[in-house]
Amino acid sequence: MSRAVRIATRQSPLALWQARHVAALLASRHPGLEVSLVEMTTEGDRFLSAPLSAIGGKGLFVKEIEQSLLDGRADIAVHSLKDMTSVLPEGLMLAAVPAREDPRDAFCSPTGLTLDRLPQGARVGTSSLRRSCILRSRRPDLEIVSLRGNVQTRLAKTKELGLAGAMLAYAGLKRLGLEKEITEVLSPSVSLPAVGQGVLAIQCRTADAEVRGLLAPLEDAVTRVAVMAERALLAKLEGGCTVPMAGHATVTDGEVHLRGFVGQPDGSKVVAGEVRGPSQEAHALGERLAEELLSRGAQDILRHFGNTGFVPKS
Repeated sequence: MSRAVRIATRQSPLALWQARHVAALLASRHPGLEVSLVEMTTEGDRFLSAPLSAIGGKGLFVKEIEQSLLDGRADIAVHSLKDMTSVLPEGLMLAAVPAREDPRDAFCSPTGLTLDRLPQGARVGTSSLRRSCILRSRRPDLEIVSLRGNVQTRLAKTKELGLAGAMLAYAGLKRLGLEKEITEVLSPSVSLPAVGQGVLAIQCRTADAEVRGLLAPLEDAVTRVAVMAERALLAKLEGGCTVPMAGHATVTDGEVHLRGFVGQPDGSKVVAGEVRGPSQEAHALGERLAEELLSRGAQDILRHFGNTGFVPKS
């Protein structure tokens, strides 16, 4: 095959790892295919002085990359699925989701502490409202410090600022070979993952049938079912980055188990729930759980905090 394809990606070490991983998958399935990277800096990468909730949300990491597809500068885009909004731009599609990496959160402490061993009033870093809410709901005494930047930058800031530790995605640490920084991998029962956490999203133009054909072999059916349920939950809640929320689905023997929550930014109230059902009903299950959460108090949280969010200390 002599066709050449261009992959749009952010320039962070993790984003480049992800794009190169997808390039390798494509090359292994399509011998002779030429794959190149179109490296870009997004608005989310340029504005690191404030939490995402204060500057427009997680879509800031994908908008410019999606635009490169729409205007023909790239053929494929690779994202972390958790960075993507629930509604895609017209003309673009989520063409493939490879098998999911471990979706759990990890706690990284320069002094080897675990969550249960954090001293009273400990300072913990995170760039996520979801993780902040989880921490505060368990330990209201903790001081949450905003950490922005790539994975290596956040780990370095944790040490420079003398923090007790920081919460990051296990998948990113694992992909970058930074498992040695982890002092505790947190089970979903302790820290429920974000929608799409650990999943790579491969995007292309809906009308580009040839590229869709190239990407088809990279699809993992089980991962697709899980993220279908999670993203249906997100879409129904109209969730972004201004209110803490989580959604994580597992698929076993054709059954989906979806858990989710919406919380107040200070962790004082968390509305959580779960549903189970057949894989064929993944989307409906996500909507059903969203409706349950909304009826049990999530609507009030979204209405009250949806436009303001919570800004951790910097």
